[in-house]
Amino acid sequence: MVRLVSKRWRMMRLVIALLLVAILVVSAGCSGKSDQKQASSSSGAKVIKVGVIAPFTGPASRVGEEFKGAITMAFDEINNQVGDYKIEFKWIDDESDAEKGARAYEQAIVKDKITVGFMDWHAWVSASAMDVAAKYKMPHFFSFGASDIVNQKYKSDPEKYYYWLGKAWPTPSLLSTGYVQTINEAVQKGLWTPKNKKVAVYGVDNEWGRLFGTSIAQQFKDAGWEVVTTEWIALGETEFYPLLSKLKGLDVSLIAGTMSDPPSVSAFTKQSKEVGLKSFVISDGLGWVGEWYKLTGDSSNYVLDQIPQYTTPAAKKFRDDFKARYGFEPGASSAGMCYDWAKYFIKVLQACQAEYGEITTEKLAKIGKEKVITGKLTYTDGIIHKEYKYTPETFPDPVVDQQHYMFPVIQYFDGKGKIVWPEAWKEADLQVPPSLKN
Repeated sequence: MVRLVSKRWRMMRLVIALLLVAILVVSAGCSGKSDQKQASSSSGAKVIKVGVIAPFTGPASRVGEEFKGAITMAFDEINNQVGDYKIEFKWIDDESDAEKGARAYEQAIVKDKITVGFMDWHAWVSASAMDVAAKYKMPHFFSFGASDIVNQKYKSDPEKYYYWLGKAWPTPSLLSTGYVQTINEAVQKGLWTPKNKKVAVYGVDNEWGRLFGTSIAQQFKDAGWEVVTTEWIALGETEFYPLLSKLKGLDVSLIAGTMSDPPSVSAFTKQSKEVGLKSFVISDGLGWVGEWYKLTGDSSNYVLDQIPQYTTPAAKKFRDDFKARYGFEPGASSAGMCYDWAKYFIKVLQACQAEYGEITTEKLAKIGKEKVITGKLTYTDGIIHKEYKYTPETFPDPVVDQQHYMFPVIQYFDGKGKIVWPEAWKEADLQVPPSLKN
């Protein structure tokens, strides 16, 4: 009898021990799930992690500063929240380098677990990051990288590359015709009688600069001008005396080009005056950053640029609020347009929540493909352009015309730009520099 009781007791203890182990395993599992949920948000809200690509260091770091400030201001207006989702940012520094940018982007996806990508400045970084977005099926909205290399890559395999959801800046050839029309109209109206119809083209030696340069060169050729030279300049270069002396010796009536970093474009502008260059100057992007005039002074007088302006009360309020908050004036084409694209991106997030009841990487890719690319979801409350819109025919470029997205040609005087083209927006006629008057 004693043996029987002892045996039963041992069996009961074994059962109790097994039950305790099972309880501990279940509890551990529940605890793990609870910790994981808390890790997603200490406040209990769900989180959307937005990975923002920009040059936060390097030669174009001022653009990164303007992007960060504009995005922060846009999302502050909604208290960094869409529905029950809190917004967190991962600031991805591309250092103006395609390989470094792509590597940092991949790390943000794999290690930092971003939900969605947003923004970029350089076309060569965009082209590299497109492969990363395609690899991980990561929707990435509205990047400034404008070169045709982005278009070519998308068109080579639209199903693979649609995750790179739209250029925030169109291919240069869609805009640069404005310069040619401005110059030709001034000649036809008798505002300027050039000594010859010779033009020299220059540009930063990257995808952006070469595409802009080759596009505007062909457009001037088509308009009857002779392109006597094209010159490519390294990113970050600030020594231009030999090049400018060469251009002066060629005796051209016009020089036209672009750079993508403030140190280069400001040095080029100042040195062109120092060497006594007697040519009309087109400097696309001179005013991209807000403090360009502090860098150039009156050497920028009479220079032509194609760039948006802060014209409406809402635009001027953004400019003033930005300056009060960050201590420097924002560029309309960098901070101003980035602010608009950030608001459009917010609209995409809100539409995703309304459409699907949740905001996930997969759902954002879906709404991008079905609503943004098709032109069903646009943004019309911008401070810079009338409407930000894509169509299947224009994608990955936005729709470009005076009712949607268009840059006026402006001429600078004492740090201010006056619109000289198109006719419907014109504030003043083109003025000829005194050194060019016969």
